[in-house]
Amino acid sequence: MKTYLIISALTLVGSCATTKYSTKIQNIKDNIHLVDGASVIKYANTITPKELKEHILIIASDSFKGRKTGELGQKLTSKYLKSYYKSEHIKSPLGKNSYYQIIPKSFLPKDIKASENVLAYIKGSEKPDEVVIISAHYDHLGITKEGEINNGADDNGSGTSAIMEIAEAFKLAKDEGFRPKRSLLFLHVTAEEIGKYGSEYYTLYPVFTLKNTIANLNIDMIGRVDNCHTDNRNYIYLIGSNKLSNELHYISEKVNDTYFNINLDYKYNTEEDSHHYYYRSDQYNFAKHGIPIIFYFNGEHEDYHQPTDTADKIDFNLLAKRSQLIFATAWQLANQENRITIDYNNQENF
Repeated sequence: MKTYLIISALTLVGSCATTKYSTKIQNIKDNIHLVDGASVIKYANTITPKELKEHILIIASDSFKGRKTGELGQKLTSKYLKSYYKSEHIKSPLGKNSYYQIIPKSFLPKDIKASENVLAYIKGSEKPDEVVIISAHYDHLGITKEGEINNGADDNGSGTSAIMEIAEAFKLAKDEGFRPKRSLLFLHVTAEEIGKYGSEYYTLYPVFTLKNTIANLNIDMIGRVDNCHTDNRNYIYLIGSNKLSNELHYISEKVNDTYFNINLDYKYNTEEDSHHYYYRSDQYNFAKHGIPIIFYFNGEHEDYHQPTDTADKIDFNLLAKRSQLIFATAWQLANQENRITIDYNNQENF
C-alpha cells in the first residue's frame, strides 16, 4: 500500500520532482536512529496478556454498566483509573490527587451529565515541556433499551487497558534510571461515543500547550480481529501516520520492523476511505490542531457496538503485542534527540 501511494504521487509531480522527493524520503529514513534498543524490549515485555486481562475483566464487567458518559458506570471507571495510577505512584499533571479534568454539563450534548477526562503523566528529564500524548476513550454506550449491557471490551476496554500497562512500563523504566527525555501524558478521554467531546475539551483547554505536544498516539479497539484478517491475525490498522509527519510514519515502521514484525495495514489510511476513520476517533481533535497522530485500530467486527462485545472474545496475546508496539513507538518519540518534524503538505505527497 505504501509503495503504491508513493508511486502514484511521484507520477503526478513528474520525473524531476521524483528524484528530489525520493531523496527527501531516503534522508528521513537514514536519519532515524532507534534509541536504547535493549531497554525498549525489556520494558515492553512487562506489558503482559495477564495484566491486560485483569483490567478488561473489570472495565468491561456488568458492574460498570456500559460506561455511558456522565452515568454511574463511567464514574466507576474514572475512579478505577485514578486508583490505579495512585497505586502505581504515577502522578497527575493537575497536581496532588486531582487526576480529573472536569468537563461541564454545558459543554456536552443535552441531557448528558458532567464528565471527566482522567490524566496521568511522567515528567521528562531533559525536555519536560515537550509532551507525547497516548490517548484512548474509556466511555461506551451504556445499557440498551432492552436492558442489555454494552460492555465494550474491545471498544474501548482494550485501548484503556493498553494505556494503563504502557504507563506502568514507563514508570518502571523511570524507577530504574531510564526516565524519558520528554514528558508522557496518559490521557483517558470521555464522551468519545457521543461525539469526541472529551478530546475536544482537552485540545481547547490543554494541560500542556499544544505547540509543545509533539505527537498523539490514539488507541481505539486493538483487542480483536476483523473478518479481513482471520487467516493472519498478526496485524494492526494504522491510520494518519503520514498525514502531518513523514518522520512519524517512518519511525513507526522502523520500530515495528526492528522489534515486532506486525503487519501494518494502511487500508483505511486514504482520503477515499468510505468509513472516514481518520475523523471518527479522538486523534482527529489533535490532528486538526496540526499535531501528528497515529490511530491504532483492529477494524470493526460483528460485535462492534453490540452487547456481545465481551471480554471473553479478546485475544490477549495479540492485545499485548500491539500494546508493546505502541509503547516502543512512544519510547522513540520521547527519547530521540530532536522532536519529530511536521510536514503540513503531506497529504499532497501520499
